[in-house]
Amino acid sequence: MKVFLVLWGMPIVLLGSWYGLSYYDMNFGFFMLTRQAHELVFAVYGNALGLPPETIPPLVARAIVFDSLMVFSIIAFRRRKKIAAWWAARQTSSELRPAPVPRADSLSKAP
Repeated sequence: MKVFLVLWGMPIVLLGSWYGLSYYDMNFGFFMLTRQAHELVFAVYGNALGLPPETIPPLVARAIVFDSLMVFSIIAFRRRKKIAAWWAARQTSSELRPAPVPRADSLSKAP
């Protein structure tokens, strides 16, 4: 499961880092991190997909959100018994907790 999470997370981290650095032109001397390379990459993808280049980043963001939901739902499905036990323990502990007793020095009842 850890390998699965690493293989899912590393491309997202790399893509997000590249996108942020190249968008704000923080290139540190590397051409791939320049704004010019940023626009070139999206122009190439836009031409390949037949879309305007400015519509690609929101599509990628939506794909990342969808993939993340799928990954976390797979994890939740695999650990459903642990999650159910945790939820049941949480519910019983909240039922056993006494109700807060109002104190005389509480400022919530100040005029």
